[in-house]
Amino acid sequence: MRESSRKELSKEASIGLGLFLGYFLWWYVLGYGLGDADPSLYGYVLGFPSWFFWSCVAGFVVFSLVAWLAVRFLFEDVPLEEGR
Repeated sequence: MRESSRKELSKEASIGLGLFLGYFLWWYVLGYGLGDADPSLYGYVLGFPSWFFWSCVAGFVVFSLVAWLAVRFLFEDVPLEEGR
């Protein structure tokens, strides 16, 4: 494998890891931050408790869009066969 391909794959792996860590932090902070109260005091968004909506539903949508943008604009095609 060529050195430029290794660098590109390393960059893409770092981006993927960063996206995962960002999503986990989003989920953890909003899920436990907003959900750490008496359930009778919860606010609701579209019928879901706000902690669940913002951590799980909105987080999934936001990070799906961010992942799509990362693949679209930051990733490059890399030939995986030796002879190309």
